[in-house]
Amino acid sequence: MNSSKQSLVLLPGFLCDQTVWKHQMTALADVADSSCMEWAPEHDSIVAMAEAVLRWAPPTFALAGHSMGGRVAFQVYRLAPERVTKLAVFNTGSDARPAGDAGAAEEAGRRKLLAIARSQGMRPMAVEWLKGMLPPYRQSDTPLVEEIIQMFERKSADLFEIQMLALLGRPNATPLLQQIQCPALVLTGADDAWSPPARHAEIAQFIPHSELVLVPKCGHMSTMERPDEVTAAMRAWLNRL
Repeated sequence: MNSSKQSLVLLPGFLCDQTVWKHQMTALADVADSSCMEWAPEHDSIVAMAEAVLRWAPPTFALAGHSMGGRVAFQVYRLAPERVTKLAVFNTGSDARPAGDAGAAEEAGRRKLLAIARSQGMRPMAVEWLKGMLPPYRQSDTPLVEEIIQMFERKSADLFEIQMLALLGRPNATPLLQQIQCPALVLTGADDAWSPPARHAEIAQFIPHSELVLVPKCGHMSTMERPDEVTAAMRAWLNRL
């Protein structure tokens, strides 16, 4: 690795892979040696995912996670804060699954998608899933939609279930936020219905050295929907001392 560059570890979200980070890996190549984690079936909990990242990552690194990957990033920091030089979380959350009706509704929604994946296949599941993931004005962006669907099609219904259960059993990272001492970036799309701006404002409020970025005209898949804006925010974050 080029010693003048930072090591940057990228964590994809639910059923995602380095497709999510493609633009950033290329555009930030002058300042970062980037590598993207691949989730495997044995990574069956958020903590197991974090432990796998720590086995795989360089000794110290900047860390960015999208969606489920953001939740994993919090756990990586909890397990080994001395190894994380900078932390960025995108379109994510820090809470555990809520109790009562809200938690039951979350599980029911996820299981409905799993049932489509098992009975009809990953593409019909992805088409249904994207209705909530992308804002209405991006639903007709065929290249974007197709790239996301093909990414999900490369995964299996079994992996969907493994990651679904990991998310449903996610630990509560909110108490950790005040302990994060490295430069932090908290980013979401202004139109992300799943991971809304208000939630990210709360996260950023708790993290001492954080910057909040709300990307306009953008939903849940920020790194792919608005790659230039996200990359610019990441470059500024990587350049912070």
